[in-house]
Amino acid sequence: MDSPHGAGVTAEDFGLKGPRGWAFRNVRLEAAPGSLVAIEGPSGSGRTCLLLALTGRMKPTEGHAEVGGERLPRRMAAVRRFSALGPVPGVNDLDPALTVAEHLRERALLQHRFDGSLRALLRTPAERRTRARATVDEALKAARLDLATLPKGERTYVRDLERLEALRLSVALGLMGRPRLLGVDDTDLKLSDVERAEAWALLRSTADAGTTVLAVCSQAPEEADLAVGTTREQQDQRDGKDGQDGDEKDEEGAGDAFATTGRA
Repeated sequence: MDSPHGAGVTAEDFGLKGPRGWAFRNVRLEAAPGSLVAIEGPSGSGRTCLLLALTGRMKPTEGHAEVGGERLPRRMAAVRRFSALGPVPGVNDLDPALTVAEHLRERALLQHRFDGSLRALLRTPAERRTRARATVDEALKAARLDLATLPKGERTYVRDLERLEALRLSVALGLMGRPRLLGVDDTDLKLSDVERAEAWALLRSTADAGTTVLAVCSQAPEEADLAVGTTREQQDQRDGKDGQDGDEKDEEGAGDAFATTGRA
C-alpha cells in the first residue's frame, strides 16, 4: 500500500465539556507526522472523546488543535476527510452478523463510491473489481490479517473472530482509504500480553509506513512516540502540580459528552 503523508497533531489547552462535566481538559500535545501517539487512561477518563475530537468527530469546547494543518474545531470536516477510525465502540462497530469478506467488500464499494476522480469514473467494471481487490489485499497485508488462518477463511463471521483478529480487521478497513491519520480505541482491551505486543507492533508498523496513529489504551507501551494522559493526576504530573487545586474532573462527563456532543 502506498505510504500516505502522515498528519502532524498539535493541541493547546484542548477540552470538551458535556452537560455534567468535563470529558477531558487542558490537553496539550505535539506529534510529528507518522507518529504513534498513545492516549492513556482508564475507562471513563475521556480518552475516547479525545480520540474522536482529534479526528474531527466530536466538537471541543475549549482550546484548539491543529491536525494535518487544519485547525479544530473550525475545520472538523476537513480533518474527517483525511482521517479514519479503526475500532471505536458505539461509533463504527463491526457487524457480528456479517462475514469478513462482506465487511471488506462493503468498504471497497464505499471507497469507489466516494472516489470522485475522473479516472475512477472512467474505469470499466472489470478494472474497478481488480482495483478493489488490490486495495483489499494491500490493507490486509498492512493490518497483518491472513484470511487463511481464520476458521472459515474470508467467510468467517465477525462474531467468531478472536479479539486480536477483529482489531486487525478494523484496522484494515480503516486503512483502505489510505488515511493520513488513524484512530484506534481500546487497543489493549481483553488481550493477553503476547496479543498486546502484536497489536502494538501492528500500530507501530502502520505509523512507520507514514500514517499517524492515535491509539487509546490503559497503559502506554514503549513503542509509542508520545503518551497523552487523560486523568487529572496524569495532567498534574505533566504540569508539575500536586493535583489539589483547580476544577475537579467529572468522570461521568466523558460518557455524557460522548452521548450528547455532535459528531459525524
